[in-house]
Amino acid sequence: MVVLSRQVVNEQLIKNYKSPSSFFPCNIPLIDISKPESKNQLVKACEEFGFFKVVNHGVPMEFITKLELEAIKFFSSPMSQKEKTGPLDPFGYGNKKIGPNGDVGWVEYILLSTNSEFNYQKFASILGVNPKDIRDAVNDYVLAMKKMACEILEMLAEGLKIHPKNVFSKLLMDEKSDSLFRLNHYPPCPDEFQEYNGRNLIGFGEHTDPQIISLLRSNNTSGLQISLVDGHWISVPPDQNSFFINVGDSLQVMTNGRFKSVKHRVLANSVKSRLSMIYFGGPPLSEKIAPLSSLLIKGDQDSLYKEFTWFEYKNSAYKSRLADNRLVLFEKVL
Repeated sequence: MVVLSRQVVNEQLIKNYKSPSSFFPCNIPLIDISKPESKNQLVKACEEFGFFKVVNHGVPMEFITKLELEAIKFFSSPMSQKEKTGPLDPFGYGNKKIGPNGDVGWVEYILLSTNSEFNYQKFASILGVNPKDIRDAVNDYVLAMKKMACEILEMLAEGLKIHPKNVFSKLLMDEKSDSLFRLNHYPPCPDEFQEYNGRNLIGFGEHTDPQIISLLRSNNTSGLQISLVDGHWISVPPDQNSFFINVGDSLQVMTNGRFKSVKHRVLANSVKSRLSMIYFGGPPLSEKIAPLSSLLIKGDQDSLYKEFTWFEYKNSAYKSRLADNRLVLFEKVL
């Protein structure tokens, strides 16, 4: 495990500045998932971008507002109080250090298990509320995310003409599903970084998500960017009333590369803070991940990936740096 001092962290943050000259405007796919015919749009978005924005999602605004208010209250607390909920084990509160391998960003965060038995006592004591209130707020939101994720995954299966249509969604619905929930807070850039005029501080470095699917909602502060297949980065305009969906590595493998796991990052804002809430839909640890046979024309010889369990891939991802291509270790040599 790499242990970084505050000075080293800040030096790495400075090195992580990126020039905005490589950012390109682009229309992010916008999909109304209340319409059954949108399944073909979903498939196209996953093939071309690995990323899209959904509207008419049916998630009650009260779930979003309630959890966001609690998150703002927590992140506004003194650092000495917030640090009482850490260190990560692997869940809890983290600040600047992302993972165990030296990655850093201008971000603080809470990482939670979606298991209903998770202990919220540490967070409740900071917020001065009953642990049950925090648990209920998180569970209401996570259940709404799981429902939406499963609806999208089933529409994707239908768009691919795969039967049964729950081939992806059943992995999230499994009681042993290894899903996560993360709250990221990106404070405004501090004064000592303002001299780097015209450059952007990395809040969260470029990476792909290893799970099946990710559902993200943020406030109206910009910062999120995705990488196109040609390597160009494009900024995603914020929209606090919609959700943004990422294809994860596991879904890329299950579709034999037809869907693209999108590389993305977050740039810090010099004026406003950014708050995002992300649900990562993952399979059970023992689940075998491999291209679906129904998508292979010539059988296993068409498969681009070796079979692996989610446990194996998760362990491999945990040992890597954020920007590493984690899937390359599981690709077949053709």
